[in-house]
Amino acid sequence: MKMQLSCLQENLSRGLSVVQRAVATRTTLPITQNVLLSTDNSRLKLAATNLEIAISTWIGAQVEEEGSITIPARLLTEFVNSLPAERIDIAMNPQPLGLDLECARFEAHINGRDADDFPPIPTVESGVIGKISSSVLKDAITHVAFAAATEESRPVLTGIKVDLKGDSFTFAAADGFRLAVYEGKLAEAVSEDVSFIMPARAFQEVNRLIGSDDTTIEFTVTPSKSQALFRLENVELVSQLIQGAFPNYSQLIP
Repeated sequence: MKMQLSCLQENLSRGLSVVQRAVATRTTLPITQNVLLSTDNSRLKLAATNLEIAISTWIGAQVEEEGSITIPARLLTEFVNSLPAERIDIAMNPQPLGLDLECARFEAHINGRDADDFPPIPTVESGVIGKISSSVLKDAITHVAFAAATEESRPVLTGIKVDLKGDSFTFAAADGFRLAVYEGKLAEAVSEDVSFIMPARAFQEVNRLIGSDDTTIEFTVTPSKSQALFRLENVELVSQLIQGAFPNYSQLIP
């Protein structure tokens, strides 16, 4: 399959800046420093993962031919950001495998790797589904994430403990010296009560992705409590969850 499409420079630049947060920096798996580009129902899907979190976003595109490829994220982002705000024509070149990009009087070939080599982006098909106002979620993350531990000696403390009960939720974080707890209301009651621990880093990425408009964000926690998916407008973030017992903090609150 030879991918061929065109899109606007500002849309591609914005999409790359969204997924850039999930691109691996220090890694033993070099391909996770790439971004996956694939056509998806007349749109261009961009995805990146550092194996802890995966971020996918979709941008409008005029798709001539379907296809997919992975390209070094930093190289592609720097080139796209240097282009004028005009249409970019993108074509996959099989030999050497890569992308040919043309925009105004600029053109480049960037070598890539086969999309099949890229780690699969997790999908969360079933589980407990919750809905929450984006402004409430932003407020909760802002009030709690700072208290999570940054060193990995006790992994559960690098996470935020989430308790969902009916239409109420509680976020809690502690690093052994301080404790932050936030209680609030969901947009609607969950089908069953659930508790899980999600990395504070992943919640901070969700926080960055939330726009200024107040919308309803849907999230799904897998039955095994191994992953959580957050759906925002044209963006999905999947995070691995932390396994383990979070300290019983309720007895610490006077």
